[in-house]
Amino acid sequence: MRVSKQSIYGACFSVAAVGIVTATIFAVRDYVPVLSLGVLYLPAVLAVAVFFGLVFAVAVSIASMLAFNFFFLPPVHTFRLADGENWFALAVYLVTAVLVSELAARARRRAAEAERLGRRALETEALRRSDAIKTTILRAVSHDLRSPLTAIRAAIDGIESDSFELTAEDRIELLATIGLETRRLERLVGNLLDLSRLEVGAATPHPALWTIEDLVGRALDDLGPSADRVEVAVAHEVPLIRVDGNQLERVLVNLIENALKFSSPSDPVRLDCRREGTDVVVRIIDRGPGVDRADVERIFEPFEREERDGPSRGTGLGLAIARGFAEANGAHVWAEIGAPHGSVFVLAVPAAEMAARVEA
Repeated sequence: MRVSKQSIYGACFSVAAVGIVTATIFAVRDYVPVLSLGVLYLPAVLAVAVFFGLVFAVAVSIASMLAFNFFFLPPVHTFRLADGENWFALAVYLVTAVLVSELAARARRRAAEAERLGRRALETEALRRSDAIKTTILRAVSHDLRSPLTAIRAAIDGIESDSFELTAEDRIELLATIGLETRRLERLVGNLLDLSRLEVGAATPHPALWTIEDLVGRALDDLGPSADRVEVAVAHEVPLIRVDGNQLERVLVNLIENALKFSSPSDPVRLDCRREGTDVVVRIIDRGPGVDRADVERIFEPFEREERDGPSRGTGLGLAIARGFAEANGAHVWAEIGAPHGSVFVLAVPAAEMAARVEA
């Protein structure tokens, strides 16, 4: 019959517990009445009951009684007792030890049952949330995929149509529409993939040294023509940051795109960057309707869309992914409350240490 590791650990722990208590009684028996020291075996019984169960606890109870009798109760080094009161004391210790071990074992079983029920509840909640996310993804994708695909299809039909002639400017405009909507599709698919990576903890950053100017430039390139509305102001001597460049670029793209989405086409979006304490802080300021105080955290949850005085737009993934990638890189994203006009979204990234700027 194979012996489990748990049984081996239980036996070793039990022997060690009895031995340690016995050695302790040897050390203090000249200072304390010996008969009262038998109670020291009870913590050992309790510990064994909690960690290894009732069987080991009963064994430790009996072993403790025998050890106490053999080494400390007269006549010592025998299992006979000269005083009837010692028999009564041993019986009390044994019964107490068994009762304590039984109570501890019951508590252990209840704790295990509660943990099992807790895991089941967590699994149920995880399944419910997963189903809800799948439903929301289907709804979001069915709407947000249809819109750019319809625009692309219409532009292609216009280019291919023989029913009317297109000028060079018309063709350029239709091709620009195709390019714009294609990038929109790419960002939608990218956001869905990014969300799945964040949900399963697979978004491990690969940090390197970057300047914030480079990352802002890459983000603006990714946004295409709409980036023409972004006014960038970077203070002098902004330090380097150590981040995953692709992930932080995604943070900036999503924050800027969010600001552009909720600003009118005639209003610019401002991006300010400066050093504040130990952080490089980027503020993205729009002139949209702003964010209500009650929604300032909700809008960073997946699939929570901003209303902002009108029908919701987008899948509600951009801000959630921005915060997720920012936190993965040790940065923080939040919305400031009380801006006089529009909204202010803030990205704070720890500045790289001076020693990290020079790589061997």
